[in-house]
Order: sequence, then structure tokens, then C-alpha cells
Amino acid sequence: MIRTNRDKLVCQSVIGEITSPLGSVNPYRIDPEGHSDVYPGVGGITYNLRVGDPAGDLFADHVEPGVSISNFTQYQGQPGPNRALNLFSCVGNTATVVSGEAKGKTGRVTGKHGGIEHVLIDFDPKVLDKLVIGDKIQIKAYGCGLQLTGYPGIKVMNLDPALLDAMPLGSLKNGRLAVPVTHEVPARIMGSGIGASHSHSGDYDIQLFDAPTVEQYGLDDLRLGDMVAIIDADATYGRIYKTGGVVIGIVVHSNCVLAGHGPGVMVVMSSAEGRISPIIDSKANLKHYFKKMP
Repeated sequence: MIRTNRDKLVCQSVIGEITSPLGSVNPYRIDPEGHSDVYPGVGGITYNLRVGDPAGDLFADHVEPGVSISNFTQYQGQPGPNRALNLFSCVGNTATVVSGEAKGKTGRVTGKHGGIEHVLIDFDPKVLDKLVIGDKIQIKAYGCGLQLTGYPGIKVMNLDPALLDAMPLGSLKNGRLAVPVTHEVPARIMGSGIGASHSHSGDYDIQLFDAPTVEQYGLDDLRLGDMVAIIDADATYGRIYKTGGVVIGIVVHSNCVLAGHGPGVMVVMSSAEGRISPIIDSKANLKHYFKKMP
């Protein structure tokens, strides 16, 4: 087991309610080739898309798997409660339904989506059928400040310590950490979300518009919940291109048709000095890791 500072971390409640999908006066989304159509997008309860399912080859744009929640409370005219929900929720955290017919049922946080500022949660299909838009869900937010005490060159964020334990990490020579991933992604195709000042909430997108790159890196079979390695990148603070750096992230939402967008990746580890060694493993997905969590 990798040593951490988990005994110093705070577990605190955050809460949100299930959002509604959104529409606009102009419903069309236009792709880089000029084609337009009307696509399902963010929000709501998505019954037939969960972690482990394909992120691409869908008639969809930015669709979020499972349940999408937000906190609409305003504090002194500002969305502070929703910022807290998005900053402090970590993947793997327990989420409990606290209102409605499914009250008492639990799921797990699977990611965070920037721009719309949603937290995403996976539930069993029988629970999804009982949920309605507006139901409140409380999360035991645990993981903010998590550190790998033996790896000072690696920044960890957005991870529940129990999920970290479920990941088959390995210690290598020279202070490097082996991390299983399903794919490696070149930083040159990272799009929307690049340049954000931090990665404790939100995500940034893998652009899949360049067919030769998609084929070279085998990105046509990305799945929701996949752990991926972004090569020549750093997100220790802001998300940047950095030669030799490595970022580990989780695919949190579906592929997109809009230019500059694609499957969203939420950051969970970053090393500006490249002290992370990605190891290809087809089972490096939340669907498998959640089964190992208590």
C-alpha cells in the first residue's frame, strides 16, 4: 500500500440536487465540418450511460453518465456552495440520497465537469429509476489535500483515499510511481479547459477530430471512467503543455461535436518532472476499482 497523509484529512459534507438537462433558443450544435444537429447534452439522470460504457460513438454532446448534481444556493449573491461541492467532492466518495423515493440509497462520485460545474455520481440502475430531478444528494467529501508521502514530485487531487488503495500502483526506482492507464494521450490534442488556473474541479477535453492521432493512440475505444495518461502535460497548478510532464486523469463525460471539445478528463495526479510511469492496463477503469472499495 502506498503511504499517504490520510490521517490528516478532513471528511466534510457537501450537498447538491439533481439538475435538469438544458436547452437553448438555438438548439443546434455545429461540428468543425459545418454540420449541425440537436444532441442530448449535460445534466439530468442518464439511465443508459454509466462508467465502463463507451465515451464515443454516441449521438451525444458532453453527456454526463449517471446523475448530475449542482448546488443552486447563493451565499451573499455568489455560488459559493456549488464551488464547495465541486472543489471538495472526490472520485470514489460515498453519495447518499437524502430526499425523495430513493432516500437512503448510496452511490459513488465518478467525476466533475467544468463550465457547467456539475458533480457526477453513479448509482445502481434500480436506484436511478427511483430518482427524480430535484432530489437532494449529500456527499461525504474526503480526499482534499491527499498526498503520497514518498513521492514529493507527484501532486494528487480529486481522489478518495480508498479509491487510491484500490488502484494497483507500483513503486519504481528513482522515486517513480507506476500507474495503470487504459490509454496514453498526447498533450497536443487537449482542448477545452486547457489553461485553467487549477484542477481541483472541472476537466479538460481530448479532441478526437484528427483521425491519424486517434488511430495512432487507439483512442476510438475510450470509456467513461477510464484512467488515462496525458503525456507532455502538467496540471500541478494550472493545466499546461510541459515537455516530460505526465498527468493522470479520469474520463468523466462523453465525446462532443463542438470544435475544441471531446471526452472530458478530470485530473487526479500530475508530475511536472514526469515521475509517473503509465502502465497500459485495459481494466484501469472506475467500474473495476469501485468493486474493490469498502
